[in-house]
Amino acid sequence: MQFWRCGRILKLMGRNIPGEGEKVHYREKLESTAALIKNSAHTYILTGAGISTESGLPDFRSPGTGVWEKTDPMKTSTQQVLYENPRLFYEAGFARFAGMIDAEPNDGHYALAEMERLGLVRGIITQNIDGLHIKAGSKKVWEVHGHLRSCHCLGCSQPYHFQALVEQLQNGQNPPLCMDCGGMLRPDVVLFGDPMAESFFDAQSVLQRGCDLMMVVGSSLMVYPVASLPRLARKLAIVNLQPTSYDSRAEVVIREKCGKVLQDLLEILKQQ
Repeated sequence: MQFWRCGRILKLMGRNIPGEGEKVHYREKLESTAALIKNSAHTYILTGAGISTESGLPDFRSPGTGVWEKTDPMKTSTQQVLYENPRLFYEAGFARFAGMIDAEPNDGHYALAEMERLGLVRGIITQNIDGLHIKAGSKKVWEVHGHLRSCHCLGCSQPYHFQALVEQLQNGQNPPLCMDCGGMLRPDVVLFGDPMAESFFDAQSVLQRGCDLMMVVGSSLMVYPVASLPRLARKLAIVNLQPTSYDSRAEVVIREKCGKVLQDLLEILKQQ
């Protein structure tokens, strides 16, 4: 009898059957997030690498799988390395770049595009250079670390489609060179040591004019200055598998895969 009572109490607390309490708690968090979005006139999304893992792209800091767990970015992916040892830069980054341009959006990207279409989200600020938000149909996207749709010559500034850079590397030309002046090509992305892209300052300005709610999706919020942007929001909701330094400030924190959360959230918003 005592065991039954103990089990009954734990069940009421949502802890008796593994997963049962978590499902209830998860649903409550989704509904709380939906309410925040519904009551916000200016909702913006901030995304990081975690939203693209379900598209087959590794993030940077997940234990055991993160890109920076295996490679020190300061030794391979900085502006200084590009200029002083471009062969190393492209040898270290080529496979990752090529994988990104071939990747396709996942449920999370499509859910956010639909939220924007429904007028629930004003825009997306992304740290990602994979272009998947735009592929998914999102219209207002600030790619604050640049993108992999284009590159340019460091000599004459001639722009090229990024595929031109990829094809040269695939054919053994490292570093890739400009067909006009012979200067080196570089991706239109923000590297360690680079100034921030103009889109970062545009996004910052928009947030300063009014951000009722920011939903952070798949970001550890460890890379500055982007990690300072949540401070401009009146309220925060965070969807990320790992803890962030902003969790204590957030109204809701959900530790589930981004694609699942965003699709489930979209369904609730549509029902409402």
